Amino acid sequence: MAARPYRLSLDMLWDRDRTGVTRTGGWLAPMLALLAAACALTSCAPAAPSTAPSPGPPRDAAQGPVIISLNPCLDAILAEVAAPDQVLALSHYSRDPRSSSIPAATAARFGVTGGTAEEVIALAPDLVLASSFIAPTTRSALERAGIRVETFGSPTTVDESIAQVRKAARLMHRGPEGEALVQEMRRAAEPVADARPVSTLLWQPGGIVPGEATLVAQMLRAKSFANHAAAMGLGQADFVALETVLADPPELLLVAGDSAAQRHPLLARLEDTRVEMLDPRLLFCGGRSVVGLGMRLETLRARLP
Repeated sequence: MAARPYRLSLDMLWDRDRTGVTRTGGWLAPMLALLAAACALTSCAPAAPSTAPSPGPPRDAAQGPVIISLNPCLDAILAEVAAPDQVLALSHYSRDPRSSSIPAATAARFGVTGGTAEEVIALAPDLVLASSFIAPTTRSALERAGIRVETFGSPTTVDESIAQVRKAARLMHRGPEGEALVQEMRRAAEPVADARPVSTLLWQPGGIVPGEATLVAQMLRAKSFANHAAAMGLGQADFVALETVLADPPELLLVAGDSAAQRHPLLARLEDTRVEMLDPRLLFCGGRSVVGLGMRLETLRARLP
């Protein structure tokens, strides 16, 4: 018996190089496309089964559409803004703490799919929310089945993230709920008044740093943290070795990764550098993450002169 072909969904994560974190997607998409083609011609292992629910009963149009998300950043907006019975399934990334910005307990309340067109069509949603990197073949198959597909790019500013929340809320028929989140985001992004800039190096997962044109960099500036990486001549997603940090330490080192270098005991010996941990999930996406990041940065800033 011939082995079942492996199905690989190319609805990749947003290009995190533009939001401040390098994640699967963007430049990896062509490589994964080649892998998918190779698996179609060979006997790759079958995809893991989804935990998506069965299609529910018909809904009144006034209740809003039933929705499937194929992207972890959209998962977070959907889980917060939509009515619970509108959420048919989240992406499988929602169950992976390395990819998701929503709490595990929240993600567990919803079903998930593996992102294949077959799974989504079988569940018969009214609307699919996906990243702009959704595979063209997947999008085409969904639209041929009469399913509306709305795509979202990668926000690089708070305003862009707010616009995405509002767009998603409109699609869900949940304008007031979306606006409530927007107001929290605006408050979290308010600049700190009369505070001196603190030289800060944000050391992200993988040992990289964010560029200036990213959402996280905007949040750092708003809370009066100066990008030490830029002062060192580093740009978006540049790698920083332990030796570099020790040779030119910032006043504040924010560690969001867990590599051996980022946990090295020599960091604690830096006399004029405060070392603090930052939950990497606060760097994923926008939306609710903006609120959490703003609160964390304000707490850190209050501890510094």
